[in-house]
Amino acid sequence: MANTIKLDGELRTDFGKGAARQARRAGKIPAVIYGHGTDPVRVLLPSAATTLAVRGANALLNISVEGEDTITLVKDIQRHALRQTVDHLDLLIVKKGEKVIVEVSVLIQGDLTAGSSLSLDHPVIAVEAEAVALPEHVVANIAGLPAGTQVLASDLILPEGTALAIEADVVVATIDAAAVESEEDAASAASAE
Repeated sequence: MANTIKLDGELRTDFGKGAARQARRAGKIPAVIYGHGTDPVRVLLPSAATTLAVRGANALLNISVEGEDTITLVKDIQRHALRQTVDHLDLLIVKKGEKVIVEVSVLIQGDLTAGSSLSLDHPVIAVEAEAVALPEHVVANIAGLPAGTQVLASDLILPEGTALAIEADVVVATIDAAAVESEEDAASAASAE
């Protein structure tokens, strides 16, 4: 389950591109906190700590501004096109007990049977989980599955309190027979070169 990372922020009083550039030069990242019917709050967050905090998917941030803590979920990250540094964040307010839909990675577990290969059609899937207890991944166990098997979303192992937010019959992965190159094909490919 995801951990909540605490960051100290400060209210932004200057807006616009020039103010945002100046804030980034000063080691701050502009961000907007919104949701739950509240007016958007514009803040500045410490650049290094924030960049580390948002490296993983579905980062939960506890933003402290003027003594008031707000738990947020990163909804959008704007990055610099060349440097890939974080330029701006959109943060959604979440509450304990509230369910949200997020995308999580599919972790493959187990070994393929001899003579088979894996095709992962959906490396990430949408799930619904409690906002303050988001899973990092779901598991697809492929141990012992023969060639020709399809792993459906309903076959995934979900953490407690997590539900699929996609159709149960979506094919997540396929176990195929491994392509075996015959000696004749290998010889003809070598002679063609």
